[in-house]
Amino acid sequence: MVKITDVARRAGVSPSTVSYALSGKRPISDATRRRVQAAVRELGYRADGGGRSRSGARAKVLALAVPMRPGIHVPVVTQFAVSVVTAARARDHDVLLLTQGEGDEGIGRVTETGLADGVIVTDVQLQDARLPLLRSCSLPSVLIGVPAEADGLTCVDLDFRAAGELCVDHLAGLGHRAVALVGSPPEVYVRRTAFARRLVEGFTAAADRHGLASAVLPCGTGRDAARAVVERLLRDLPALTAVVVHNEPLVDPLIEAFEELGMRVPGELSLTAVCASPVAAAARVPVTSVAVPAAELGARAVHLLVRKLSGAPVPGTTLLPPRLTERASTAPRGR
Repeated sequence: MVKITDVARRAGVSPSTVSYALSGKRPISDATRRRVQAAVRELGYRADGGGRSRSGARAKVLALAVPMRPGIHVPVVTQFAVSVVTAARARDHDVLLLTQGEGDEGIGRVTETGLADGVIVTDVQLQDARLPLLRSCSLPSVLIGVPAEADGLTCVDLDFRAAGELCVDHLAGLGHRAVALVGSPPEVYVRRTAFARRLVEGFTAAADRHGLASAVLPCGTGRDAARAVVERLLRDLPALTAVVVHNEPLVDPLIEAFEELGMRVPGELSLTAVCASPVAAAARVPVTSVAVPAAELGARAVHLLVRKLSGAPVPGTTLLPPRLTERASTAPRGR
């Protein structure tokens, strides 16, 4: 069976452009439309959605798009996948995992073959290349993440902007006047990944509101990267007494690097993190943290998608409020 992705390759455009050219839902240049129409004729493409659409039967399968891109933290991805699978099975659905990172290709294939009834999309970017296809195709979707323009989409996520603010508010309340954010790997920001960008916005807004000296540094993973970023922070922000970490694998390496350079946690440095609760609780110094509620987000995404499949109304965007748990890594400044 000829798929929309086959037409896209023949015409030299994306699957979403093919969808727009055929549906008329977005303006497409005459030249592009002619190329698409020629490819449709040459390949004998029929936009009927496959056998499942013709029969009206459901596959009882939900697709989960988890692009395995550079900079992602696999344990967090696994938490989301397990939560989606668990919630789907409780509703008598199986899960088809899409791990390719080529944008809308995988979603286009699922739409055309009818392998899944709907799709849950993760690793959402502010300007995500998959959004045009999600808006135009017949496959119901839910995003774990919120792009810059969320109109017409169903999204659920932790309120990462509020999480960044909450961490800074906590540190400012303890009297700290210079704070840094050690963030995700650089490629995560280059892709304009929504959750990472929004946490930076919240961190910066709260630091400005409190009149704090602040710095934001992306960081790779591993002890060498942690040591390098600590040395740079102490050089560029010598008054530093507080850090927010948004890079789960770096929690322990950062504490170790600061202590090696004479800043004990929490004696000379208070540290908070946005990460999984077990990671924060098991750190060499238990870390005050805002938990990333992967299990709840996965379950909510499945709930919203199943409701969409039943024709029930769902909210456009659902943001879970952050909750900060105090542990041993934060203390009043100069204690």
